[in-house]
Amino acid sequence: MDFGPDDEIEHDDPIPPYRQLAAILRAQIQRGDYKPRRPIPSEERLVQDFGLSRPTVRKAIRVLVDEGILFVVPQRGTYVAEKPAGSADAAD
Repeated sequence: MDFGPDDEIEHDDPIPPYRQLAAILRAQIQRGDYKPRRPIPSEERLVQDFGLSRPTVRKAIRVLVDEGILFVVPQRGTYVAEKPAGSADAAD
């Protein structure tokens, strides 16, 4: 599953949209678009930007939380983990 940071959701792709979004966000984080301990865009913003439903966006975020790339602070938002999995310095 190879999606770049600037890719768009392909609704007719066999890969589910939530997996595509997770891959795109992962690539954006790896590129440095979102820094550690800083928030990613809100669910509502991701819904608007990618033309997805809120449950689909939440599912993508859950994938990245489960991978240790993001963490959620209730009533505050979703943040990039200190050393996202897959980053060049994650082994330090």
